[in-house]
Amino acid sequence: MSVIYLLIAISIFVAIGFFIAFVFAVKSGQYDDDYTPSVRMLFDDELIKSSQNKSKIKS
Repeated sequence: MSVIYLLIAISIFVAIGFFIAFVFAVKSGQYDDDYTPSVRMLFDDELIKSSQNKSKIKS
């Protein structure tokens, strides 16, 4: 039975370690998307045209 308590304690420490690593990665900007905003303007016209075509078809 004491093995279960040991495994639970170890798994909690591992989970805390992963959480700290995740928070550090987010704060350091690892998940920032630098590429999409620069090319988003290239696709806006297609989205506007397709939404206008859909509204014309509905009328």
